[in-house]
Amino acid sequence: MSDLPPLNWLRAFEASARNLSFTGAARDLNMTQSAVSQQIKSLEAFMGRPLFHRHARALELTQTGQSYLPVVRDAFRTLAHGTRALTRSERNVLRVQSNLTFAIHWLAPRIASFRAAHPEVALYVTTELWEPRDIAAGVDVEIRYSLRPADQVYAEPLARDAYYPVCAPGYPVTLESLHDQPLYDCSNMMGTWAVWAEEQGLPWPNPPVTYATTYSFSLSVAKSGGGLALGHDLIVRGMIERGELVAPFAHRAQMQEAYYLIQSPQAQTMPAAQAFVSWLRRGIADSQSGASGRLGTQA
Repeated sequence: MSDLPPLNWLRAFEASARNLSFTGAARDLNMTQSAVSQQIKSLEAFMGRPLFHRHARALELTQTGQSYLPVVRDAFRTLAHGTRALTRSERNVLRVQSNLTFAIHWLAPRIASFRAAHPEVALYVTTELWEPRDIAAGVDVEIRYSLRPADQVYAEPLARDAYYPVCAPGYPVTLESLHDQPLYDCSNMMGTWAVWAEEQGLPWPNPPVTYATTYSFSLSVAKSGGGLALGHDLIVRGMIERGELVAPFAHRAQMQEAYYLIQSPQAQTMPAAQAFVSWLRRGIADSQSGASGRLGTQA
């Protein structure tokens, strides 16, 4: 009997753990749900212990599964880098994974400056809607919006930011009328309308809010004049400077989450990755320097 299980069983395990769903794993792997389930059963028989607790609507990793997952991901990561090194020039290929909102509203408007400074680097950018459990296999650098990432992930804080309401220029709103306005926010955030209102001194414990899974939706509503959204200073400052949004009130609340930079072990010796990391750090520092002097509020 081999000491190693078949690679397709491990791929099914990693995808199932990432999605906490056999259905989600089947979608990612272009397989049937029953085929994924059978491969997991085969892997569990090989291991001699269960890797998942099966619940009615979701999976949960067992202690064995939690211990095995980083081993499998590290192995896939090593395979991915080794394969790319043998099949094409790896030196200047950089794979970046980013929080969706950061990628759209901070990274995309500035990426031309990185390309101009480093035309030799071939970028491949992927986005994540929800916080991943670990840096994805094959990814060199990740920008993650999160509470402090897991200890097994090397992460450094890029920006611990403030948040505040934003709306379209000229949108008619005052503190007194705010409770009657359409309010939008991203779900599952620590910084909320209720927290901001309490710090602002408003007697308003449960404001009515429409939630979406991404800030991009709520910010688009605000820019169109459909209501007010909460915006992270790092994300909305450029929109304010371009006149697309205004901050109607002066109070800024401190976020409990932060934007983190995560590097794979290989990235720390890759010239392309270090060029991107240095550019990113400078860009964040430039974005945050003098912010209070550049931001105005709506009269």
